[in-house]
Amino acid sequence: MNFTSAELALAVALFLLVNLGAALWRAARGPTPADRMLAALLFGSTGTGILVLLAFAGGSPALVDVALTLALLAAISGIAFAQRAWLGKVEEDDAA
Repeated sequence: MNFTSAELALAVALFLLVNLGAALWRAARGPTPADRMLAALLFGSTGTGILVLLAFAGGSPALVDVALTLALLAAISGIAFAQRAWLGKVEEDDAA
Protein backbone atom coordinates (compact mmCIF):
# COMPACT_ATOMS: atom_id res chain seq x y z
CA MET A 1 0.00 0.00 0.00
CA ASN A 2 1.67 3.16 -1.21
CA PHE A 3 0.34 6.47 -0.02
CA THR A 4 1.03 9.74 -1.72
CA SER A 5 2.09 12.66 0.41
CA ALA A 6 -1.29 14.35 -0.14
CA GLU A 7 -3.15 11.26 1.11
CA LEU A 8 -0.91 11.07 4.15
CA ALA A 9 -1.49 14.76 4.87
CA LEU A 10 -5.24 14.22 4.67
CA ALA A 11 -5.02 11.23 7.03
CA VAL A 12 -3.07 13.26 9.57
CA ALA A 13 -5.57 16.13 9.18
CA LEU A 14 -8.39 13.69 9.93
CA PHE A 15 -6.58 12.51 13.05
CA LEU A 16 -6.14 16.11 14.17
CA LEU A 17 -9.82 16.74 13.54
CA VAL A 18 -10.65 13.99 16.04
CA ASN A 19 -8.26 15.72 18.44
CA LEU A 20 -10.24 18.93 17.91
CA GLY A 21 -13.36 17.10 19.02
CA ALA A 22 -11.63 16.21 22.28
CA ALA A 23 -10.54 19.83 22.74
CA LEU A 24 -14.08 21.03 22.14
CA TRP A 25 -15.41 18.56 24.71
CA ARG A 26 -12.81 19.75 27.23
CA ALA A 27 -13.64 23.41 26.56
CA ALA A 28 -17.30 22.72 27.24
CA ARG A 29 -16.75 20.64 30.40
CA GLY A 30 -13.61 22.24 31.82
CA PRO A 31 -14.01 22.67 35.56
CA THR A 32 -11.94 25.85 35.69
CA PRO A 33 -11.48 28.78 33.31
CA ALA A 34 -7.81 27.81 32.95
CA ASP A 35 -8.81 24.37 31.63
CA ARG A 36 -11.11 26.02 29.13
CA MET A 37 -8.38 28.42 28.03
CA LEU A 38 -5.89 25.60 27.52
CA ALA A 39 -8.49 23.78 25.43
CA ALA A 40 -9.00 26.93 23.36
CA LEU A 41 -5.22 27.17 22.80
CA LEU A 42 -5.19 23.51 21.77
CA PHE A 43 -8.06 24.27 19.42
CA GLY A 44 -6.08 27.11 17.84
CA SER A 45 -2.84 25.19 17.40
CA THR A 46 -4.55 22.03 16.13
CA GLY A 47 -6.72 24.07 13.78
CA THR A 48 -3.58 25.71 12.45
CA GLY A 49 -2.02 22.32 11.79
CA ILE A 50 -5.13 21.07 10.01
CA LEU A 51 -5.28 24.14 7.78
CA VAL A 52 -1.60 23.85 6.85
CA LEU A 53 -2.04 20.16 6.01
CA LEU A 54 -5.11 20.93 3.90
CA ALA A 55 -3.19 23.69 2.13
CA PHE A 56 -0.44 21.19 1.34
CA ALA A 57 -2.80 18.44 0.22
CA GLY A 58 -5.10 20.68 -1.80
CA GLY A 59 -2.54 23.07 -3.19
CA SER A 60 -4.32 26.13 -1.81
CA PRO A 61 -1.83 28.66 -0.43
CA ALA A 62 -4.67 30.87 0.87
CA LEU A 63 -5.27 28.34 3.66
CA VAL A 64 -1.80 29.05 5.00
CA ASP A 65 -2.79 32.69 5.49
CA VAL A 66 -5.92 31.59 7.35
CA ALA A 67 -3.81 29.21 9.47
CA LEU A 68 -1.38 31.99 10.40
CA THR A 69 -4.28 34.25 11.36
CA LEU A 70 -5.75 31.51 13.55
CA ALA A 71 -2.38 30.96 15.23
CA LEU A 72 -2.04 34.68 15.90
CA LEU A 73 -5.54 34.86 17.39
CA ALA A 74 -4.84 31.85 19.61
CA ALA A 75 -1.61 33.41 20.88
CA ILE A 76 -3.28 36.76 21.57
CA SER A 77 -6.16 35.11 23.43
CA GLY A 78 -3.70 33.15 25.58
CA ILE A 79 -1.79 36.31 26.43
CA ALA A 80 -5.01 38.17 27.24
CA PHE A 81 -6.18 35.35 29.52
CA ALA A 82 -2.82 35.22 31.30
CA GLN A 83 -2.84 38.98 31.81
CA ARG A 84 -6.39 38.91 33.15
CA ALA A 85 -5.59 36.03 35.49
CA TRP A 86 -2.43 37.76 36.69
CA LEU A 87 -4.20 41.05 37.36
CA GLY A 88 -7.07 39.22 39.06
CA LYS A 89 -4.62 37.62 41.51
CA VAL A 90 -3.00 40.97 42.24
CA GLU A 91 -6.38 42.56 43.00
CA GLU A 92 -7.32 39.66 45.30
CA ASP A 93 -4.03 40.00 47.22
CA ASP A 94 -4.50 43.76 47.65
CA ALA A 95 -8.04 43.34 48.99
CA ALA A 96 -6.92 40.93 51.73
